[in-house]
Amino acid sequence: MPTLRFAIPSEGALYDGGLPFMRECGLRISRVNPRRYTAEVPSLPGVEILFQRSWDITDEVDGGSADMGLVGVDCYEEFRQEGGDSLLLLDDLGFGGAQLLIAVPDAWMDVTTVSDLADLSLDFRERGRRLRIVTKYPRLVSRFLNERGVHYFTPVYATGGLEAGPIMGYADLVADVSASGTTLRENRLRPLQDGCVLVTQAAIVGNARSLAADEAKLALAREMLERMEAFLRARAYQRITANVQGESAEGVAERVMADERFTGIQGPTVSDVHGGGTERWFAVQVVVHREDLLGAVDHFRSLGCSGITVNDASYVFRERCEAHELLTKSLARYRDDGP
Repeated sequence: MPTLRFAIPSEGALYDGGLPFMRECGLRISRVNPRRYTAEVPSLPGVEILFQRSWDITDEVDGGSADMGLVGVDCYEEFRQEGGDSLLLLDDLGFGGAQLLIAVPDAWMDVTTVSDLADLSLDFRERGRRLRIVTKYPRLVSRFLNERGVHYFTPVYATGGLEAGPIMGYADLVADVSASGTTLRENRLRPLQDGCVLVTQAAIVGNARSLAADEAKLALAREMLERMEAFLRARAYQRITANVQGESAEGVAERVMADERFTGIQGPTVSDVHGGGTERWFAVQVVVHREDLLGAVDHFRSLGCSGITVNDASYVFRERCEAHELLTKSLARYRDDGP
């Protein structure tokens, strides 16, 4: 049976968030031995999990050695091949959030914006040298600065301890990913007011060429994307169930829909409650946005509802899976071109 190879980070924040995310999507990963670099998804035979370094996953998906992968948007945008075969399918899984920031030493009191940095780079040029920016993201940082008029700088590539660059003297400023800004502050660095290069978070990418070539892989990809997208969508909703007296199901539904904010995704579900008494009772169920929950509860109370219960929605499926639709649209050119 053809195997869909799905790469996830072997360590770090995306690993710590990725395993619970997969489990909550109904795609629990079973790893026999923590030293093994492969695992399986018991609920979806045919999917092989590959544990890889975060920095390598984009290259592996682009090159086709992995069909899909869980990556940070920062790594994807920095390392993806321009015009290559990889595709961003889900751009926010709800964890791994951070910002790629340009930060200057606290001592640079007059440098607070990218425009100030552009002026400073001209000063450096007149003195015969260029600004040195230490970063793991030379491609993203260079594009960001060039688009904003900063041209006289040299990216200094490094992978660890970037904040020490200005202190040690091999860089003048830093461009690095930060979730809270604590490490920057502790090293006497300050983000520029408009120096956010990129907002990043965990994402799902896929190789359109390898999936186009194999219908079995494409079917597995669809099931994974359907589950993930429906799980992510469900986090915005809660399901309310209550009992209410009424003359008919239609009459109860009309009362519930009197406030259009609380009518649910497509309207309330109303059904008879068989209690054996002389009065007619109905069970009403609606799915509402999480932020509207208390308003919906008050609305139900105003209708005389009792036994109001609230549950989280596990999955919310729509008429189509947007991520899968994006993927299938991208497959056409590969099928036309051939392998």
